[in-house]
Amino acid sequence: MRRTSWRPRAHDAVEAKVTIRRPVGEVFTFYRDFRNLSRFLGDVMAVEQVGPAESRWRIQGPLGVRLTSTMRVTEERSNEVIGYQTRSLPGLRTYWTVHFTSGPTGDETEVREVMRTPLGRLGHRVLALLGKPPAGEVPANLRRLREVLETGRVTTLDHAVAGKFS
Repeated sequence: MRRTSWRPRAHDAVEAKVTIRRPVGEVFTFYRDFRNLSRFLGDVMAVEQVGPAESRWRIQGPLGVRLTSTMRVTEERSNEVIGYQTRSLPGLRTYWTVHFTSGPTGDETEVREVMRTPLGRLGHRVLALLGKPPAGEVPANLRRLREVLETGRVTTLDHAVAGKFS
């Protein structure tokens, strides 16, 4: 079993990576169709595309709070990188950069994701206290992405809304 690893990159970032047994073009295309995010992100319940670079996410937040978040693509290079930011509350943005690298044989893809939260370490602590620790959520989301693309179903239930994937 291949492991998903994570490590803090800076005081405000969490990084994780996973290897998926699918070609880079297939993984990139699946991820770039943001409507697919609700299939593996633990708290995103639905995604509505409102423009080529913008979507609205319906999120089940901590303590059962329901939020709507606006997502905007900030960077994109086909089969290489997607950068985006989400805003759930005025002035608070979370930044994501997702890198896609083809494996040596072309039939594997390494996905590396970096998430930067608002308020740096304080933001990490607040999220952890609310039951949403970024250091656990980011790798769990990538494990679910791998499961969906390799098997078509999710078995990793940690750091997900209760009952979402059952």
